[in-house]
Amino acid sequence: MQTRRETIAELLEKTEYPMTAEEICERLDIKKRSIVYEDLDHISKSVKRDNKELLIRPASCGKCQFVFKVGKTAKAPSKCPKCRSQWILAPAFLIRSKKK
Repeated sequence: MQTRRETIAELLEKTEYPMTAEEICERLDIKKRSIVYEDLDHISKSVKRDNKELLIRPASCGKCQFVFKVGKTAKAPSKCPKCRSQWILAPAFLIRSKKK
């Protein structure tokens, strides 16, 4: 039996396109996105030992297209610092083998 983090990591390795935390919640029937973001922070560290990496498509503003920097945590921002819009396109995640 796999842990929730192992299940998320496996899902992100097998998927063809990056998945948002909301999509992961829907697919795995997880109630809160905050749990997924917490797990993604841990997964990003643990996949390194398998010579893999968690790739992140950064969050962006849907109004002015401002692209947020990828921070130390995977959590999505709530408001655009440029135009103050709350129309934020969530970050998406994928796990792939590191290029040599």
